[in-house]
Amino acid sequence: MPMPRPNGFGPRGFLTDEEKQNKPKVTKALLVRILSYLKPYWPQFVLVFLAILLSATVGLLPSIITGRIVDEALVGRNMKLLIQLLLAAFGTLAVSQVIGVLESYINAWISQRIIFDMKNQMYNHLQHMPHAFFTSERQGDIITRMNTDISGVSSVISGTLSSIVSNLATVATSLVALFSMSWQLALVGMAVIPLLILPTRSVGQTRWKLLSQSQAKNDEMNQMINETLSVSGSLLVKLFAREEREYARFVELNEDVTRLNLKEQRSGKWFGVVMGMFTQLGPLLIYFAGGWLIIRRADASLTVGTITATVALINRLYRPVQSLLNIQVDFTRSMALFTRIFSYFDMKNPIVSKDNGKKPDMGQADVCYEHVAFSYDPEKPLLTDIHFTVPAGSMYAIVGPSGSGKSTVVNLIPRLYDVLGGRVTIGGVDVRDMDLAYLRSNVGVVTQESYLFNGTIRENLLYAKPDATDEELERACKIANIHSYIAAQPEGYETLVGNRGLKLSGGEKQRLSIARVILKDPKILILDEATSALDSISENAIQEALEHLMEGRTSIVIAHRLSTVLKADRILVVQGGVIAEEGTHESLLQRNGIYRELYETQFRTILELEKK
Repeated sequence: MPMPRPNGFGPRGFLTDEEKQNKPKVTKALLVRILSYLKPYWPQFVLVFLAILLSATVGLLPSIITGRIVDEALVGRNMKLLIQLLLAAFGTLAVSQVIGVLESYINAWISQRIIFDMKNQMYNHLQHMPHAFFTSERQGDIITRMNTDISGVSSVISGTLSSIVSNLATVATSLVALFSMSWQLALVGMAVIPLLILPTRSVGQTRWKLLSQSQAKNDEMNQMINETLSVSGSLLVKLFAREEREYARFVELNEDVTRLNLKEQRSGKWFGVVMGMFTQLGPLLIYFAGGWLIIRRADASLTVGTITATVALINRLYRPVQSLLNIQVDFTRSMALFTRIFSYFDMKNPIVSKDNGKKPDMGQADVCYEHVAFSYDPEKPLLTDIHFTVPAGSMYAIVGPSGSGKSTVVNLIPRLYDVLGGRVTIGGVDVRDMDLAYLRSNVGVVTQESYLFNGTIRENLLYAKPDATDEELERACKIANIHSYIAAQPEGYETLVGNRGLKLSGGEKQRLSIARVILKDPKILILDEATSALDSISENAIQEALEHLMEGRTSIVIAHRLSTVLKADRILVVQGGVIAEEGTHESLLQRNGIYRELYETQFRTILELEKK
């Protein structure tokens, strides 16, 4: 999480230890890549820079006019000229403000368009990343890249980049004006600048350390809020009666955050007092030096108005100089931001669709595993030699001990993962040679944990077939034995399912996911313990529907209930990375092997429970 960055002479000019350790290497390639996002908007950038330069130049005029007001209008007692000069000063201020608004508007437009482009690119990139990416990457990191980091580009464009240009323009124009009026007074005013830098370094580091500690405590408090006030977290707190304990923890964290914030603010106030004194020292020295030059007649051309204008300009100079001293920090943070974003863009997706990918007829196609090997960890092989064929239109069941790789076997068909050895073919065509969208559109999967989007029942069903008619929706839901439940709801198919479908029971969610696959009408069906979330009554109610759905389709079922296994044309037993046993229920029992052990320890117990 980025640290807060106060305005003015605050501690923003320091890098944290983590930032120093992870300081990105700035290369020509990195800069060119960043500029590629800015390039489409170069005409708007030119307008911004011209506006900044014009604003800096016009911004000089009020200070210069102030000198004329003193020398010509006040000393000369010329009321008409005084009014004219005051109106001129007001006019230049107005023009400067209008230019500033225009510059800010264009800047905001550029930054938002760049964010729009980058978010589109990031979302599209992440959508096509392999399933392994989402199982290994933390969801919070993905959301941070999509939202926080890319949104931070706005501050780089409208903040860092424009600030550098604006400060340079202000310093350059102010110095030209100062030295053109009086080089002696200009040097006196600039002599104060070191006094602004040194205390900023020491006091700023202290404030930065306090801010870091406060941020760490804030993160800890936010983590606690997220955990204890979420649906699952709050339920856990209630079930274990830990409300008072969690409240006490929160009070303690809140106390720490408040104490650190007060400490930082106190140091900031005293720091502001010191910096205010130093910034006023410059004008006082200019008044002293100017007065000495006038009184001693050391500079006959110097006037009171010149001294007044110099004071106004020197005040205009201090803040941009301070900001420019922090260019390195701002630049480093900006580079780090882009580096984090690009690190995601540079992640390669090994599972892509080949150009002119094949689209074979999958209606009557055998599914073959030819000596397939796969592992998530190279040092821990999971599948070493999986070899079997599922004839077209048949239903095979896969069983095996927990962790044997049953789900991994079926996940290789829609290419959620790619084999590391051997190949998986459908109708003799390697799935890696197929058009990926075509392959997945013809494979239907019902998983153990069904997922529903936070929307209506209709919206979740239409995800499978956006143009489905009401009749098709109802037919699919009747087959999945969920239509009567939906019809009984006040909102019917417009009923909201809640976040991740939490308003529905496990069985209702599972039946909806089955209805969704029915709508998809796939050629190959995969049921990954699809009825595990259902009670025996619900399972029996949809078992016939599933059989109807599997009829004429090539089906592979990972089963945990004997009733499902018994209906399989063939049973495959996975253990030790291979198909350890293969056959019918009766033939496998007679072998007295792994399947017999599974039957005795798992299936028979479940079967007896089903009979009760």
